[in-house]
Amino acid sequence: IVSLWEYVAGWASHFSPVSYFLCSGQHLITAVADHLFGLKTTSWELGRFRSVIELDSPSVTAEQVAAIEQSVNEKIRDRLPVNVQELSLDDPEVEQVRGRGLPGDHAGPIRVVTIKGIDSNMCCGTHVSNLSDLQVIKILGTEKGKKNKTNLLFLAGNRVLKWMERSHGTEKALTAMLKCGAEDHVEAVKKLQNTTKLLQKNNLNLLRDLAVHIAHSLRNSPDWGGVVVLHRKEGDSEFMNIIANEIGSEETLLFLTVGDEKGAGLFLLAGPAEAVETVGPRVAEILEGKGAGKNGRFQGKATKMSRRAEAQVLLQDYVSTQSAEE
Repeated sequence: IVSLWEYVAGWASHFSPVSYFLCSGQHLITAVADHLFGLKTTSWELGRFRSVIELDSPSVTAEQVAAIEQSVNEKIRDRLPVNVQELSLDDPEVEQVRGRGLPGDHAGPIRVVTIKGIDSNMCCGTHVSNLSDLQVIKILGTEKGKKNKTNLLFLAGNRVLKWMERSHGTEKALTAMLKCGAEDHVEAVKKLQNTTKLLQKNNLNLLRDLAVHIAHSLRNSPDWGGVVVLHRKEGDSEFMNIIANEIGSEETLLFLTVGDEKGAGLFLLAGPAEAVETVGPRVAEILEGKGAGKNGRFQGKATKMSRRAEAQVLLQDYVSTQSAEE
């Protein structure tokens, strides 16, 4: 399968030290996929870490992938030669060469790469002289491509060894952390995920109970009234809203914050609708954050929780001014 783009891309591949492994590997996989299952290659990419062949099919089964991988490696072990030749445009052999045609303004000979008994294709990329030079091809699997296409991911040559080295390193690290053999890694991670979900659920329930307790404590405090401020490192928007709901005050400005005391976090301002609407955006500005609100609530995200004291002064000044006017 060739086009003007492939001629240019193939020529560019001369500058890559591993390009001849990848280019030959792509030709071999493309030919075998077509021969075994009629899967046509529509494009390909020889990436830095893995390579991709786009197949003209909405899906490719695991059985097909396994058969393609087995076949290409058998041909590598058979030490099939790879030959490069140039043919003139009027050479009868050109008719037997796989491709999608040449650009209309093409002139001169055609460069043809032939894997003995397997495939002949137009290409100006670098190639091995024998399939045995590829050593091995590993197909990593498939992923959904564009417009009902399927991407086949593969490694060739030394890239397979590097992939094995990385995978083995990861396996050793997981074995040490999970305290079990590689065959039990998946099950161990599943157990950890289930434990984490349970802990998160229990933590959420405790935070809800704590929010109700805090709300009642604030409401019954002798300092209740005017501006009430509370900061807690642990918590979320729901935590703050539970407190505001439990208190339900329309006379007091309630300024709640959660998160890093000196970094980023969340804030909520609750109280008389007119007051909240007036000072809410100004609080967000002081905390260098953004927020929105309605019906006596204004909440959002802040990047400078260290400026909470400035926001509190603003709220107290507003309350004092309103009281003086009344």
